[in-house]
Amino acid sequence: MSDCCHKPEQPPKPEKPACHQPVESASACCPPPKRIDWLFWGSLGFVGVCYAAYWASAWVAWPNALYHLFHVVKDLVHTVWWGVLLGILFVGLLDKVPRDFVMSALGTGSGFVPVLRSTCAGVLLDLCSHGILMVGMKLYERGASLGQVIAFLVASPWNSFSLTLILIALIGLKWTLVFIVLSMLVGIVAGVLCDALVATGRLPANPNRQHVRDGFRFWAEAKQGLQATRFDAAFWTSSIRTGFVDGKMILRWIFFGVMLASLIQAFIPTDIFQQWVGPSLLGLFVTLVATTIIEVCSEGSSPIAADILNRGGAPGNAFVFLMAGVATDYTEIMSLKETTRSWKMALILPALTVPQVLLIGWLLNSLS
Repeated sequence: MSDCCHKPEQPPKPEKPACHQPVESASACCPPPKRIDWLFWGSLGFVGVCYAAYWASAWVAWPNALYHLFHVVKDLVHTVWWGVLLGILFVGLLDKVPRDFVMSALGTGSGFVPVLRSTCAGVLLDLCSHGILMVGMKLYERGASLGQVIAFLVASPWNSFSLTLILIALIGLKWTLVFIVLSMLVGIVAGVLCDALVATGRLPANPNRQHVRDGFRFWAEAKQGLQATRFDAAFWTSSIRTGFVDGKMILRWIFFGVMLASLIQAFIPTDIFQQWVGPSLLGLFVTLVATTIIEVCSEGSSPIAADILNRGGAPGNAFVFLMAGVATDYTEIMSLKETTRSWKMALILPALTVPQVLLIGWLLNSLS
């Protein structure tokens, strides 16, 4: 093997790995060149250029179609930015939390109780679908089971405190509570089934899975850890840097989703979809297709779902619009694939949730 770190006549220093070592250790001396992440930079560039072009419209007379596209991108950026930033911060903070605390809070077993804990955590965490996605992937890396992660993702995006208040204002307290309970049910059932598939060997287990060490006391050690932590500028800077680095894999799909959704929303009017979302089986499937295409963020889907319920008289379709947007969102599917390195584990999300969502939607339309 050729020497890439030193000249042949100069022997390597003992503390540095030499390139004549076995092939598996040669990468320590000759690291592979970094590849450009075209999806990340291309999507980010598209969003950045369109966003800047919108603000430049005060001096530039853009064609109407382009101005509409720039306006849609601006609205989407203003909708998702806070969730993305909070997601980055939560990921960075979670990285500093010892694994024992994460697994103690979520539960280390499989089945109903650990999945229920993850579902409740998702409902209580006040983040949109993009912020919650990064946290969910971090939980998998910290040892949560696939069932817990799926339950966390499915139950959380539009159940945040802020969006709950918005939904109450849009559709009333009764329907809001019905949708929250049913979304938790979908997440729990999907999570329990997923863990059962892992237990029977049909899906691979999380390689990061570990049990809480013996003698671990959550509250006592949490108090001790907080007292020993300095929450200074260095702490927060490190958290944000770690969150961005660890969340970059997810950010690439978020920017791609914003790019794709802005193109669709700019050139395909939403009212075309709304004409086909009546309270029927056809309307349910059309709603499923529509939300798969145009779902970007929970803040954007909630008002449309409210309009489907109020004007369309189809509460089941409204539920499908909210839930299927999460269950079929390619950002979540691709993020699961990137994190688990498995298409099977990524596609299990829509496979276990979409049938439930359609069944519940049909029952809501039939009973209302």
